[in-house]
Amino acid sequence: MNVKTLLKIATDKKASDLHLLVGQVPILRIDGNLVAINSVWPGKEYYEPLTETDLSSSLDTLLNKEQKIRLLEEKDLDFGYSIENTRFRINFSYEKGHLKLVARVIEEKKPTLDEIGMPETIKNLLQAHQGLVLVTGPTGCGKSTTLAAMINYINSTRSCNIVTLEDPVEFIFTADKSIISQRQLGTDMISFASGLKYVLRQDPNVIMIGEMRDFETISAAITLAETGHLVLATLHTFNAIQTIDRIIDTFPPNQQTQVKSQISMLLNAVISQRLLPRVGGGRVAVRELLLRNPAVSNLIREGKLAQLKSVMETTKSEGMITLDHHLKDLYKQGVISEETARAYLEDPDMI
Repeated sequence: MNVKTLLKIATDKKASDLHLLVGQVPILRIDGNLVAINSVWPGKEYYEPLTETDLSSSLDTLLNKEQKIRLLEEKDLDFGYSIENTRFRINFSYEKGHLKLVARVIEEKKPTLDEIGMPETIKNLLQAHQGLVLVTGPTGCGKSTTLAAMINYINSTRSCNIVTLEDPVEFIFTADKSIISQRQLGTDMISFASGLKYVLRQDPNVIMIGEMRDFETISAAITLAETGHLVLATLHTFNAIQTIDRIIDTFPPNQQTQVKSQISMLLNAVISQRLLPRVGGGRVAVRELLLRNPAVSNLIREGKLAQLKSVMETTKSEGMITLDHHLKDLYKQGVISEETARAYLEDPDMI
C-alpha cells in the first residue's frame, strides 16, 4: 500500500476524507457518503483489506521522528501534510490496538464567502474591530472552510494583523492587505490556551481560534474580544442557543451572571451549519444565523435563551434565520430534496 497514492486518489475523486483501517479496504467520503475505493477506482488497482503492516508503513512515509514519539505517547496525532498542490489534515489514532488514519482533503484554492454561499451580512460583521464570531456544527460540516473564507475576506479588504491558532494549519494564506501569522498546535504553541495567553504581545487585530475546546480557551477568547479584538472561533455545538448555553455552562456558577453580561455585549454572531446532499450531486451548506441586536442582548443577559429562536424567526429582515427556515428555503428552491429537508427539520410539518 502506498499512502501517497491513496491521498492522490482521494484528491482526484474529490473526496472530503480518506479512511484507512486494519481489516477494511481504503474508504473515501464523497458528497457525504462513505464508499469503498474499489467501487470508484475500477480498472486501476484492486485494494485488499489493509493490514497492520500497511498502516505501519504509512507512519514511516508521513511522520518524522518527533511525530512518531508523540503518537506513541499520546495515542492520537493531528498534523498537516502536503503533496504537490494539495494539503491534508491527517489524524493517526488507535482502535482495538490497531493504527487508524483519517485524512481530510484541503483544497489549495482559498474559499471565498460568495463561493460558500455566506450571506452579505457576514461581510459587514467582518469589518468590526472587536467582538466574537462563532462558527458551530458537527465534525465535517465545513467550519474550517468557513473560517478560512472569513480570513480570506479580511485579508483582501482590511489592513490588519491576523493571528491564527490552528490544529493543524490547514489553508496556507499569503499576506495581501493584512499580515498573517499562522500558529500550529504542537510546533508553534503548546496549547490553544497558552497561545492565547501571549497573543496580546503580538499586536493582533484579528484572532482566529481553530477550536474552543476548554474553559481556558473560551475564557481567553472572551477576554480578547472584550479588549478590542475581533475573535473568530469554532465550537462543536448543534445550534445557536446550545452554543451560548455551552459557553455559559463552562464557567463556575458564581461567574455565570458576569459571563452572560459579557456575551450579551461581545457576541456579534453565531453561525451554525450543516453540509447536506444537493440535488444533482455535491453538497450545500444549510445555516442558522443569530446576530446581536438589543433583543438578543437582553435575552442573553437575562438567561432567557429559549426565547432566542422566536427573535430569529421574526427578524429575518435583519439577516437572522433559523435552521428550519433555511432548510425550507433550500427545499423550495429545489436545492435539496424533500427527504433531506424532512430528515433535518425540527418541525417536518413546515413543508
